[in-house]
Amino acid sequence: MQLNTLTSNTMKSKKRLGRGIGSSKGKTSGRGHKGQKSRSGVAIKSFEGGQMPLYRRLPKRGFKSIHSKKHIAIISLSRIEEIFSKKTIVGDTKINLANLQKLKIINKKYKKLKLLGPGDIKTKLSVEVNSISKSAKEKIEKIGGKVTLIK
Repeated sequence: MQLNTLTSNTMKSKKRLGRGIGSSKGKTSGRGHKGQKSRSGVAIKSFEGGQMPLYRRLPKRGFKSIHSKKHIAIISLSRIEEIFSKKTIVGDTKINLANLQKLKIINKKYKKLKLLGPGDIKTKLSVEVNSISKSAKEKIEKIGGKVTLIK
């Protein structure tokens, strides 16, 4: 006996369905009688034998309003200070949506700009935004900067 002469008998021959009554899987081919499941090409999706399906057992969560996409870019004071420290923006440049989009700091899909207060700012600047938080406005005006709101 040698390794190259050995044969494996692991493959079982498949029972051929629908080949006469004598084949033990003839006539209805093990599908039972009548009904949707006996027909070919029909699958009952997410049907669990009458048990409440999983997608109906789980609770509904959340709500996504179609009006929620306002396209508002949000930027913080710390991010603006970081931009100034990298010398991307010169000190006397007005910070607004168009300038930030031109410098590729903010994506072009945004239509409005909102400035938030986290972080500290050391540079005097003029800002043109659609909305601003109280803390951000206080920090900018404390240094001597100017805030312009656009509607």
